[in-house]
Amino acid sequence: MQSFLREFKEFALRGNMVDLAIGIIIGAAFSGLVNSLVQDIIMPLVGIITGGVDFTNKYIALAPGVTAASLAEARKEGAVLAYGNFLTLAINFIIVALVLFVVVKIMNNLKRKEEQKPPVEEALPRDQQLLEEIRDLLAVRLKGDTPSPKV
Repeated sequence: MQSFLREFKEFALRGNMVDLAIGIIIGAAFSGLVNSLVQDIIMPLVGIITGGVDFTNKYIALAPGVTAASLAEARKEGAVLAYGNFLTLAINFIIVALVLFVVVKIMNNLKRKEEQKPPVEEALPRDQQLLEEIRDLLAVRLKGDTPSPKV
């Protein structure tokens, strides 16, 4: 049983799983934000442009007895084709896809800029620089390229 729990813990706490969980939570919050943007800002503007038409309640009655003014009431009376609701959801989808495209594009640009930067060489402390110089001088002296200085 301990082996099972240990394996499950390793699986659940793996970096990718945590990232995925965070992505889903942020996605759900983002979805609510986009829904509000579409329903509360964009669709009323579209309604003004189209002369006050409220697309959320637009439908085509498929059953003969449907006469309600709102979509919710019309659905209770019979079959309806809710094209206004579909139009709202289609706009919602387009906005989400557009925002995600922009976010991914920005992230890719940042990643490309980071890859193009030359690696920054950190300056070594003075004592390490001196040790490297001594090493290089000893290597030259051992090869016999230059005469050794008289001490």
